[in-house]
This record gives sequence, C-alpha cells and structure tokens, in this order.
Amino acid sequence: MPSGTKPHQRLISIFTQQPCWMIESLAAEMQYSVPSVRRFLAGAGYYSSFTHNGGWYTLRSIPQFSKDGLWFYHDIGFSRAGSLTNTLVDLATRSPAGMTAEELGEKLCCRCHSVLVHLCRHGRLQRQKLGRSYVYIAVDPSAAAIQHQAIAMQSLPLAQLPAEIAVLVLVEFIRNPDLSFGQLARTIAHNKHVTVDVAQIEGLFEQHGLKKTTGTGATKLGGR
Repeated sequence: MPSGTKPHQRLISIFTQQPCWMIESLAAEMQYSVPSVRRFLAGAGYYSSFTHNGGWYTLRSIPQFSKDGLWFYHDIGFSRAGSLTNTLVDLATRSPAGMTAEELGEKLCCRCHSVLVHLCRHGRLQRQKLGRSYVYIAVDPSAAAIQHQAIAMQSLPLAQLPAEIAVLVLVEFIRNPDLSFGQLARTIAHNKHVTVDVAQIEGLFEQHGLKKTTGTGATKLGGR
C-alpha cells in the first residue's frame, strides 16, 4: 500500500477496480488482517451477498438496485434487504398475491425451497396451497388478507369465450397464423370491435388442443 494512503481511501480505490470481493482476497489486496478489513468495511458501509453463503462484499455506494431491491454482478446477488432469508421475506411480503418457491427462485437465481420452509416454521412467512404449489405470503394479518383475496381471484376458473367470439378468434388466426395472442386480441378489437383477453385466447387454444409453437406463429391443429 502506498505510503500515506489511508485504509478508507485504499478500500474505495480497490472497489473501484472491482465491485465485489471476498474477505480473504480483499485483506490480501489491502495487506491487512481480516478483522481489520471487516472494521474498514463497517466504517465505509457495505452489503454482503445473499448468494454464495454471504461470502461476497460490496460497498453500499456501488449497487444499483432494481425495483425489487436486487442487484447482480455476474452470478453474485445483493439485496437491499440483506441476507437471503430477509430478502425472501421482503419479496413474498411485498408481492400483491404472494410468490411461489419457483417464482422466488427464478427472481433470485438460486434454489430457496428449504429456506422458505424454515421461514414458515419460524413464523416469518406463511403459505397457502394453490394447485400443486404453495404460495408464500406475509404473516401480518392485514397484508395477508389482501394477498389471500388476490390468490382467490387467481383461482377462479377462466371465463370461456362465447361461441360466436371463439369463432371470430379462430377465423382471424387462420387468416393470420403468425400473430401472437396479444396481436390477435388487438386485431380483433380493431377489426371487429370486440374485446378479447389474451388469457381467454390462451384458454380457447388449450380447450381445443391447439398448440402454438414458441417463437413463431405456427400452430398444430388437432386433439390432445
């Protein structure tokens, strides 16, 4: 370390070169002991990762958090809420209709089912059965009541299209097989002045065993 350079300045300089460090590598780079570097980090303000067992560090001034309070540097994840457990509680609690383990895992880029079970057992989250999955929701009664209501709305059966509108959808699709479901809904609304929800079109295709090829307009006609 250059003579006269204060540890705080050296710390900031190192994180300017690389935004995330493991504590041992950072201590070696600074030529200080690990306990000393932990004190420097505490003085500067830092986040530890919610991935990699909290082994990565970054300064509080570095992350540009998403609306979910998350920031990733390659596969290293940081959260405004802090640890993985705090992050799971924060995301599930703030979600209008709760979140499944799959949804949380996709958002956090890590497996978290066992941690969610642990959080439920210790009263930090609760869960509700929805189909084959569990939805994790807040423990606060007021927040949970709103989430329960939203989950109940999601569980309602999808209203089927009237026969005459279903025919319009299928005829329009035959004419324009490259249209996505969203484009199809907009085309029908424009040409026929009939409002059709994308989810209703998806339900119609599912009902009749029509399989739309991902990424193209191609559709396989026929039964299941």
